[in-house]
Amino acid sequence: MTATTSPPGSRSLVDWAAAGDAAAALAPPGPPLTREEIADLVAELRECAGLAVDPVAETAELEAGADAGEVLVVDRAGWARANARSFGHLMDPVLRRAVQEQERKKGRGVPDPVLRVSRVLNAAETGGLLAFMATKVLGQYDVLAPDGGRLLLVAPNVAHVEQEIGAVPSDFRLWVCLHEETHRVQFGANPWLASWFREQVVALLDDLLADPTSSVERLLEGLGRLPDLLRAPAPGPGAPAGSASSGLLDLVQTPEQKERLDALTAVMSLLEGHADVVMDEVGPAVVPTVAQIRSRFDARRRGTGPVDRVVRRLLGLEAKAAQYRDGARFVRAVTDRVGTGGFNAVWGGPEALPSAAELREPSAWVARVHG
Repeated sequence: MTATTSPPGSRSLVDWAAAGDAAAALAPPGPPLTREEIADLVAELRECAGLAVDPVAETAELEAGADAGEVLVVDRAGWARANARSFGHLMDPVLRRAVQEQERKKGRGVPDPVLRVSRVLNAAETGGLLAFMATKVLGQYDVLAPDGGRLLLVAPNVAHVEQEIGAVPSDFRLWVCLHEETHRVQFGANPWLASWFREQVVALLDDLLADPTSSVERLLEGLGRLPDLLRAPAPGPGAPAGSASSGLLDLVQTPEQKERLDALTAVMSLLEGHADVVMDEVGPAVVPTVAQIRSRFDARRRGTGPVDRVVRRLLGLEAKAAQYRDGARFVRAVTDRVGTGGFNAVWGGPEALPSAAELREPSAWVARVHG
């Protein structure tokens, strides 16, 4: 899988192919496995992806449809290259518009040598970030892929985590696939959701990059608050929804941008929380050790080391972890009130999605949508 290469004379700020290659080179390969163990792992993940389809459809009362995309089992390098390609497809037009806007304001073009150096440096930084993320992701529904959504299962990370928490491998692999299949169903059953999501992300990026000088100024001002950001305790299981920091991104946003990001975060919380609820509610008849896996997996999420905690906080990954908790709380509260069919009204269109305030107060969403 190869990332999109910036064409000759490109005004892009990132060489995405180089970023994917850098990430593939930097990402560690994962736990040591024999050739036979790797083959068995890949084959079982493919089988589990198929086994997850019916239980998810029955529990979520949703069908993915025929256009929900393929399922790929990848290594860390493959995941990094796939995401570099998807990010490039999404962000290249945004970055080109940002460069053109700066050239218009200054009345002169950015010299090609400067752009070439920027592409190399930005590719190295992006590659480093992707290499770090490639060790964390168990699976992903890649809604930003240029050829349509697809499901990626990262085999080395699944093997690493199942060993670390002492899970029964066949149960853990199916459990992970139930979560990712739920994402495939969310987007497959509701085709409007993928295009809406991409539009929201592009609009936010356009806004953030429209005036990079102001963003840098806000970042420099915000660095004075960095010690507070790092010292603040991580939100626990009982923390209010939306209380987790988005990391460095919090330091460069205007209040209006933060409001838009909060709205998008509410929807991402809905997606992750719904997947977490479905993967557990499928139940022990399908995953016999589901309760044990959930207990050990949540303990692992809370038990990261100090260096890892700092990196996760700077990158906003604590906010990502909180999305699972906040979204699951919303899904369970709404389902308790109006059942699964009533909850599924949330997929009716953009206007039916919960706001950030409604995510914190599920009864407000029920009152607005169901009266």
